[in-house]
Amino acid sequence: MKFAQIFAVMLKELRQMRRDRLTLGMMIGIPTIQLVLFGFAINPDVRNLPAAIADLSDTGGSRALVQDMLATGVIRQVAPARTPQELGVLMQRGRISIGVVIPPDFERRRLDGREAVQVIVDGSDTSVQATARQLAAMPLDGGSGLRQAPIGVLPLYNPERRSAVNIVPSLIGVILTMTMVMFTAVAIVRERERGNLEMLITTPVSSAELMIGKVLPYIAVGLLQTSVVLALGVTVFSVPVRGSLFDVYGAAMLLIMANLALGLLVSTKAQTQFQAMQMAFFLFLPQILLSGFMFPFDGMPKAAQWIAEVLPLTHFVRLIRGVMLRGADLHDLWPDALALIGFTAVMMTLAIVRFRKRLD
Repeated sequence: MKFAQIFAVMLKELRQMRRDRLTLGMMIGIPTIQLVLFGFAINPDVRNLPAAIADLSDTGGSRALVQDMLATGVIRQVAPARTPQELGVLMQRGRISIGVVIPPDFERRRLDGREAVQVIVDGSDTSVQATARQLAAMPLDGGSGLRQAPIGVLPLYNPERRSAVNIVPSLIGVILTMTMVMFTAVAIVRERERGNLEMLITTPVSSAELMIGKVLPYIAVGLLQTSVVLALGVTVFSVPVRGSLFDVYGAAMLLIMANLALGLLVSTKAQTQFQAMQMAFFLFLPQILLSGFMFPFDGMPKAAQWIAEVLPLTHFVRLIRGVMLRGADLHDLWPDALALIGFTAVMMTLAIVRFRKRLD
């Protein structure tokens, strides 16, 4: 594989993009329009949230209260915790959305009518906060003989409960998924329709070099779109960036590569640009519906969750919320980063194997 040939294909693609004013307009226009529309419009709700419970009292009454909470179906215990600090670590790493702290003097607080339980909420997802408020308002005496214990809700990462804080980071992934797959899906098909593939056949450029050369310019486009959404999110919606910008762009790069590889695979299958765009749209819909962007992931049926785990946007939503809103780094969220790397490798390999420099 020769860098000079890859560079030549990349320059050709850049010149072609520069002449296409519609594509240039979409690169900036789509992120801006979607940010404004989705930033004000979405406010979901959910049940069955992953939780951990730190029962520091460990009495019959506190254990009965825990069973009542789990019986509501609002939360499900997924990890053990002995201290509030352990709850904080689990939440930062994205393993839980709700942490419940039962203090050592739970029985005395309950009898005095004081706040006896504290619910710590991952405020990076506004739907979690809404569900936590439902949990705090429920009578938790199902079969235990206890009166309702006063519950305090502490929303971390988004105490103002603003939907935009939850929506804008995920919107980076939605925009990159739609544009990257669509742009690259028509890349090879466009060469065939315009007759350029005939000239490429006569060159010494290999399939791998052609694919890589076509991908590289769109990486810059994807990073530009990420910057546009970040700038608008911070200035217009006051969305915080608690983690490192390096990790933010690192997560964006992983999704960009995954979507570019998927788009190239589509381009080797489609016969016309219209077919390529149809296939890209068909792949886009499941991702936006199942990734947790529009509808809470934990409220989906198990079958839908299994499908969602195969889609790159699902893992990016977890990454970007963890980095931007909870201050985690990519090392803490390594399973989702590894999933995106694996997806890219598989899709890129299939695209290179399927592509042949032939007119048929």
